[in-house]
Amino acid sequence: MRDLGVGFGYLVKGQKWVARHGRWFGFGLLPGLVTLVLYVGGLVGLGYGADDLAVWATPFADDWTAPWIDVLRGTLTALVFVFGLFLAVITFTAVTLLVGQPFYESLSEAVDRDEGGEVPESGLPLWRELWISARDSLRILLRVAFYGILLFACGFVPVVGQTVVPVLGFCVSGFFLTQELTSVALQRRGVDLKERLRLLRGRRTAALGFGVPLTLSFLVPFVAVFLMPGAVAGATLMARDLRGETSDADRNEGRNADRNGNSAESGRKHGNLPPPGGDQGVHHLPH
Repeated sequence: MRDLGVGFGYLVKGQKWVARHGRWFGFGLLPGLVTLVLYVGGLVGLGYGADDLAVWATPFADDWTAPWIDVLRGTLTALVFVFGLFLAVITFTAVTLLVGQPFYESLSEAVDRDEGGEVPESGLPLWRELWISARDSLRILLRVAFYGILLFACGFVPVVGQTVVPVLGFCVSGFFLTQELTSVALQRRGVDLKERLRLLRGRRTAALGFGVPLTLSFLVPFVAVFLMPGAVAGATLMARDLRGETSDADRNEGRNADRNGNSAESGRKHGNLPPPGGDQGVHHLPH
């Protein structure tokens, strides 16, 4: 459970970072505003059309009597809209990151620079980075769609569909949302999708602590746009710790702790993620 708080802590730290660097906050708002306009239009259209879709999908119920026909089609309408909202929450980040790739790359680099040390660069041309980002996002969205279909089907199960399924849906959304956001920093470090997923599975609870609150906040209109810059900053900080990187402040304090014989305690105090177990090799992106 400690990792749950650590993951949430990165989200908070990211918001604090952009609050201290107002120029980057405004810079990071632009892609989210563009994507928000597109998604609001899509969800409004879905809201108007969901009931017609429910009628079209249930012709066998035309001869049913009230209230059963209303219960069936009302439930199906709600599930269609919830499923659309579920996909919107997941794809919003992917589309926003794709639209704002140059913006968020620059923001992430600024966080790395502020933390001290080298600023990793992929060395790839912009078109290649966009292609890799789009390809990986599509792979993630296919996984999300698979889980979404399973959860959609489970939504018809009495009691479970109204209690357990929404919780699982937010957990799935939160995990993959964290993956999308950390990919900005990890892709620059040459870490491919398979390795990124391995790193996050090694700290699944921290990933949920970061992504689930963010997913819930995205349900509030316009909040996603204002949290995106800080989410990218926080995901960069999380990516640094997943890779075992430290800031200038941590290095200075670590040297002081070494002199005092308390280096291990210092690491625990600051809540840094320990490196995940297993092979620490990095799979580099193709040039």
